[in-house]
Amino acid sequence: MWYAHGLYNTVAFLLFVWQGWLGAKIRIERFTGSPPTITVIKRHRKFGSLTALLGIAGFLSGVFIVYFSKGHILDKPLHFIAGSVLTLLIIAAFFLSRKIKGRSSPWRTPHFAAGTAIICLYIIQIYLGIRILF
Repeated sequence: MWYAHGLYNTVAFLLFVWQGWLGAKIRIERFTGSPPTITVIKRHRKFGSLTALLGIAGFLSGVFIVYFSKGHILDKPLHFIAGSVLTLLIIAAFFLSRKIKGRSSPWRTPHFAAGTAIICLYIIQIYLGIRILF
């Protein structure tokens, strides 16, 4: 069961990296004044919500696995705290994305910062998860 959780969240991480790459591409086009690539924007919008949902589901699956196998959720407190913060960042990025309206929206930079923090924290979270296995 632990391996399924880890594999699932690795796939979720890769989807977040892909979303970050799409978002960075959109951001670079905006800063250089290039016309926006509509297909990239549509893909980022379409799969962003799904990716956020998958990330949150990954956290919840870990909580349920630990609770049902150990009887409490704080068996690995550092991994749990990192997952909790990661989930809050995902929720924040989702709600920030809903506030973005137009090319010069002030919500773009906080959304970008949250997305960058998500990817960085996911790397730490994966490291902590692998340490649990060994």
